[in-house]
Amino acid sequence: MHFDELNFKFKDSDSVGGSCPAFYEVPGGAVFQGKTLDASTKAKLRDLASDEDAVFVPQNIIDRIRNGA
Repeated sequence: MHFDELNFKFKDSDSVGGSCPAFYEVPGGAVFQGKTLDASTKAKLRDLASDEDAVFVPQNIIDRIRNGA
């Protein structure tokens, strides 16, 4: 997928420096930046298409989204 605009909202509260899981708003949805899952974990996902990927999203990011941070 391609988005011309990514609206950065926040990153993992435990992150320091350049590495971070992060949350962005895009037209019609959201983009999550995070650590990719290993092959054995990906193999357990249901119907992961060849053009899809999965990332880990820390609980503190989910909590901040729920709380409207």
